[in-house]
Amino acid sequence: MPTITEADVRSALSGVNDPARNQDVISLGMVQEIAIRDGNVAFALEAEPARAKALEVVRRACEQAVLSLPGVASVSAVLTAERRPQASAGPGASAHAISLPGVRSIIAVASGKGGVGKSTVTSNLALAMRRQGLQVGILDADIYGPSQPRLMGISGRPQSIDDRRIRPMTGYGIKVMSIGFMVDEERPMIWRGPMVQGALEQLLRDVEWGELDVLLVDMPPGTGDVQLTMSQRVPLRGAVIVSTPQDIALIDARKGLNMFRRVDVPVLGFIENMSWFACPKCGERTEIFAHGGAERAAAAMQVPFLGGIPLHLSIRETSDQGQPIVATAPESAEARAFVEVADRVAAALQEADTASMPEISFD
Repeated sequence: MPTITEADVRSALSGVNDPARNQDVISLGMVQEIAIRDGNVAFALEAEPARAKALEVVRRACEQAVLSLPGVASVSAVLTAERRPQASAGPGASAHAISLPGVRSIIAVASGKGGVGKSTVTSNLALAMRRQGLQVGILDADIYGPSQPRLMGISGRPQSIDDRRIRPMTGYGIKVMSIGFMVDEERPMIWRGPMVQGALEQLLRDVEWGELDVLLVDMPPGTGDVQLTMSQRVPLRGAVIVSTPQDIALIDARKGLNMFRRVDVPVLGFIENMSWFACPKCGERTEIFAHGGAERAAAAMQVPFLGGIPLHLSIRETSDQGQPIVATAPESAEARAFVEVADRVAAALQEADTASMPEISFD
């Protein structure tokens, strides 16, 4: 199979014109951040916000031009803009731009900072929900550090269904989509915020998720523009916040909670990861990072505490091997901790739904 290069992609795109300016997209400098992996090509098209809808035809033409190259398996082009129009009704008021009719609930798994084990929690939480009999998917929205392909033990590349829709990958019965399937694992993603936003929206919109009870979004760490925009444009039913027990992590976790409150997304609760160290030899429990900080923070901010996950060698080993502990050792104490958290997430989601129902009275 021929090897595709960035020069090949640019040559193909030089034949696609922007009709409004009568020049090709390469000459206009619209093409940004070309990524190629195993015949999968991804790139961004910069556009003025006001022209985004009009340029959808150009975006499709760009995909078709690159798809015609020998050796190209799939193409993903996203429209990005340097500035997005602000919602007129305030910072939290934004009409959801993305609709996923077959997905009943979208839940964000977030953290105020990186390094707290959010992605490991996401994969095992998805598997625990699967054990509840639910149809579950994961969107790996951490563009700069996608972890779900490795955590879920999935390799290869997604297949295009009709040159527009992409079939998600599957691991342990969970549907998974990640930019990590399309770029080299060791290649850094040097994308600006608007490019990341466009890529994430397309990973949601152009993936054939099918019927899902729950789609977990493994959010990027932090509370910046990308996280805020995703929270506004995706119809989230709720969010869970992952933190470790120490104060420095909880400061950022509180920022995450306030971000979701700002955009009117219910926070289903806090999860305390690495809550205690469980010695794999003697079973002794040691609270390395202190303990109970997330529970106290949850109480102070009036949200549920969903449970603690131990710091255990088996969780690290199974994660590195792409064999999540809930799937491969479901009866272990560590797996049961994730199952208990999943039960509380389901209960919190049901409670949030009940609270949002209108009260009906009969006079």
